[in-house]
Amino acid sequence: MRSYLENPVKITLSITKSCNQACKLCYCDCSAEPSSEELSTAELLRLIDYLVENGFMQVYIEGGEPLHRPDMMDVLRYCGRKLMTLLRTNGNLIDGPRARELKAIGVGRVLVDLMGARPQTHDEHAGIAGSFARACGAVAALVEAGVPTDVLTILNRRNVDEMQALLELAHRIGAERVGILRLYPLGRAKRCWPEVALSLDEQMRAIRALDPPDGLGLMQSWHPRDHNCCWQSATVDAFGNSIGCVYLREYVNYGNIRATPFLDTWHKDPLYRRLRSGEVERSCPDCSASQGTDGGCRSTAYAFHGRWDAPDPFCSQTNDGVDLRVLPERLLEKSGKRPRSPVA
Repeated sequence: MRSYLENPVKITLSITKSCNQACKLCYCDCSAEPSSEELSTAELLRLIDYLVENGFMQVYIEGGEPLHRPDMMDVLRYCGRKLMTLLRTNGNLIDGPRARELKAIGVGRVLVDLMGARPQTHDEHAGIAGSFARACGAVAALVEAGVPTDVLTILNRRNVDEMQALLELAHRIGAERVGILRLYPLGRAKRCWPEVALSLDEQMRAIRALDPPDGLGLMQSWHPRDHNCCWQSATVDAFGNSIGCVYLREYVNYGNIRATPFLDTWHKDPLYRRLRSGEVERSCPDCSASQGTDGGCRSTAYAFHGRWDAPDPFCSQTNDGVDLRVLPERLLEKSGKRPRSPVA
């Protein structure tokens, strides 16, 4: 039986397309300052009220860098009283007082990006000196303040040899879990893809070699844990577009919440409904059994095959010889305004 939700219970708000860093792999291709076209404070607070009124229980806030928005603490304070609130951040704007404030206003979990176990590796990814020390300091400060804290990283050629060391570092500074994420061909990442992408065999060897310290949780989505999360995914970007999942940001637009209530996009958009149905050409039986979903990630399936129901090439059982180090030419073509993906 495929997983199914009549209405979503959690949502991601990709709340700004601005950042205080210049990350080499930035999926948003962020600018240094927030755009005037982003949802305003008042619009965000109305959206939060709408979510509560319609039975949502959790909001996951990311960016860009959320704390780069001047109003972010006000938004988090409003969320923290109404919804289970999770925050993903680069950590560079969190010190001891800010960590204690996040605890006081009810932020339930913070996820901090660490792109390597060495300062040189992380700072090269972040595009700014000193980022590594500030990110590690943020994790330590959050843990001391009593905020449950995870570390996230994106597996790629520049940090693959540091994954075990990163687990040990995260454990040492107090993180509860480490999430090792796949590399997606989005934003700046696709422009440097040949330099950073690993083959699937290289990725699988890196994942299989990991030995998390006792007490540290490890989150990863390679075989046999390749999950098709579209059945439950709900995301609104910084400009109010309903995009299903942050990793679909360049491929879909189900409507803008300034004109269409979010749940109308969830229930009425044909492509959104199709992706949530979980209908795929072929699925890995191991991943289906462990995750309760079929087909794996729809973003990478569409990116490499150009079909919404294609198998996910990041699963070793459904890769079918796809070289993940080479992107299809259509992904590299320059485009202006993001087109709506066809339903068929």
